[in-house]
Amino acid sequence: MNARRWQIGAGVAGVAVVLTGVGLGVASAAETVPTVNCPQVNKLPAVPAQAQAEVKQNLELLNTQIREANNRIASTVGQGGPNFIQNAILGPLKDKRFATINRIETAIGRNAAKPNLNAEGLSGCSLNQNGGSSAQQPVAVPGPAAGGGGQNAALPTVNCPQLTNLPAVPAQAQAEVKRNLELLNTQIREANSRIASTVGQGGPNFIQNAILGPLKDKRFATINRIETAIGRNAAKPNLNAEGLSGCSLNQNGGSSAQQPVDVPAAGNGGNGGNVAVATVKCPAVNNLPAIPAQAQAEVQRNLELLNTQIREANNRIASTVGQGGPNFIQNAILGPLADKRFATINRIETAIGRNAAKPNLNAEGLAPCTLNS
Repeated sequence: MNARRWQIGAGVAGVAVVLTGVGLGVASAAETVPTVNCPQVNKLPAVPAQAQAEVKQNLELLNTQIREANNRIASTVGQGGPNFIQNAILGPLKDKRFATINRIETAIGRNAAKPNLNAEGLSGCSLNQNGGSSAQQPVAVPGPAAGGGGQNAALPTVNCPQLTNLPAVPAQAQAEVKRNLELLNTQIREANSRIASTVGQGGPNFIQNAILGPLKDKRFATINRIETAIGRNAAKPNLNAEGLSGCSLNQNGGSSAQQPVDVPAAGNGGNGGNVAVATVKCPAVNNLPAIPAQAQAEVQRNLELLNTQIREANNRIASTVGQGGPNFIQNAILGPLADKRFATINRIETAIGRNAAKPNLNAEGLAPCTLNS
């Protein structure tokens, strides 16, 4: 049994299956799942800087509501009577859209004349009876009107020095160093968002005291963590956290320079922990039959879970370099991964089997993974 579980399958690094298009059809060609068709909010006035973030958030929410409605339609095929979609999906969607468009009007109205965006007329959606993609709500927000005062001038953005003097990073520290490099970019985005959402607040030193000052402290701590992570397995570097933590402003706006997040790998000499890190190689589940509409969402979720399991196994391999004996990866990572994959493929079979003949996807043969050494 164990030997069979560990047989090597025809492997690929991950599973990429899309449930729409070629290769996966709904069980009945006559049972095309409709999608919602909603009018766009496309007559926005110039939006004050203070309202930009909230307006954009609500425009994106309109798209989220469309996706949720389409998912609900797909997952409830065959339920209710002829008016089920109208009463249970389109009706509530109309109420949500009405409230969302009202919030956009209110957000603009706090700092400018409150517009009438025709929430009543734009909230109701119809159906694309033959399916197809739903039209998406554009989320670009018109900038503030020119000449309306200093608060409507181009918004400044932060300008931070890049950390470009990283030494070779031991394998054990790679994941932590990369995480902190990405955090430097997150801190830049958060600072820019705060600048945009607080236009007109405080005095002339508000950005310096309330945004750039705290940003400097965060960056100093983050660069220190990078030094410490490297220093656990190699000589601790001095990355000049003091000099690199302070940021200035792009007064005329524009994109902030992003922190590169590539991590230099240590060479192969001198330490077994610095050799290339292995990754898992798992066979693809590519023998799926036609999927009943009621099972589409659950099957998609489990296919995506197979990819998540691969990523988690690779992260575990990278973060445990040098731990355990020669069989550590096999016993602590590949073994549990095979069990998870077996259970996931079984769930796919069961989901299909609730509304069609239950397939045999060869969970036993597809569960084990090997290594790309």
